[in-house]
Amino acid sequence: MNVTVNRRTRHYRTVTFDARRNEVLLIDQRLLPHQFKIAAQAGYRATARAIQEMVVRGAGAIGATAAYGLAQAALGFGGRDLSKFARYIEAAFQTLQSARPTAVDPVNAMTAVRAAMQAGQTVAEQQALALAAAEQFAQEDVRHCEEIGRHGARLIRQNTRVLTHCNAGWLAFVDIGTATAPLYAAQKAGRQFHVYCDETRPRSQGATLTAWELAQQKIAHQIIADNAAGHLMQRGEIDLVIVGSDRTLGRTGEVANKIGTYTTAVLARRHGIPFYVAIPLSTLDWKMRSGRDIPIEERSQSEVLGAWGRRAKTRVLVYVRVANPASTARNPGFDVTPPELITGLITPRGIFKPADLWPNRHRLGDKR
Repeated sequence: MNVTVNRRTRHYRTVTFDARRNEVLLIDQRLLPHQFKIAAQAGYRATARAIQEMVVRGAGAIGATAAYGLAQAALGFGGRDLSKFARYIEAAFQTLQSARPTAVDPVNAMTAVRAAMQAGQTVAEQQALALAAAEQFAQEDVRHCEEIGRHGARLIRQNTRVLTHCNAGWLAFVDIGTATAPLYAAQKAGRQFHVYCDETRPRSQGATLTAWELAQQKIAHQIIADNAAGHLMQRGEIDLVIVGSDRTLGRTGEVANKIGTYTTAVLARRHGIPFYVAIPLSTLDWKMRSGRDIPIEERSQSEVLGAWGRRAKTRVLVYVRVANPASTARNPGFDVTPPELITGLITPRGIFKPADLWPNRHRLGDKR
């Protein structure tokens, strides 16, 4: 997407790779919306830390980052012994996979990279194949988001009022995004609409990232407290909900997404509001049989007990404790929405009911 910084506008992707320096380049999302900065990650361990510490976040973006991270590990290997190289790649794979366990995109992305590497007969050949496969995943991520926008744009009619939760925009992918793709396509078609961005506590990705994106794109929007969504639904002020996903089970249609998504889906069902989930094919998990088996990341208590913000005068980012000093907190990062609460899944292959994923699994990318 195009970003305007200091009155200069240029196109950026969330994740890119500098092959000459063997560095993964990431937009540092921890600093947005107050500061726009590209952070270079030297070495796959640094790339894994960037995923863990949410320099980069969002299913497709961390998928592409992990793919580039594995290629980065491959390119950083100095020997010629294929057995040692394979062990080194396995260690890098595990390090990158464990950075954030809930999303399935990193595993799918790195599995594709590692499979492509097998065609190489030497370390050098496998290194080149790793980088090519990582680039292919990134390009495919963009293409999937474009197709999601094309299929989902028809849901955004003139004057539609849309609710989002968390960020499934271009910052969460390599470009364009999933939940935002229908919005951008509808805007390009000339339709007027309004977006309500759930703030998405405790990290406030809706307030900091989605709202920043929409402002850059000049789409009408307002930030609301998470608990205000039900009130607006009750008053008839929301027509449609579109969210993203970090893992969608192809067997059951269950969706793991940012904490609060399940609550939003329950509210939407109560008020008869269509609830859609936008996903690329890399977010589909065809192996797991139950949403209860999805690993739910438990993040630091500090995210719940306080907040980051910028001082008005110095513009320095500071952490402020908000909660009672003697209290502790639970901080699950994700929840699971059951299929009966989901109107449809917007995919690159079209819009599907949750129950229709498994019968269409080969069309949707299951290669087993």
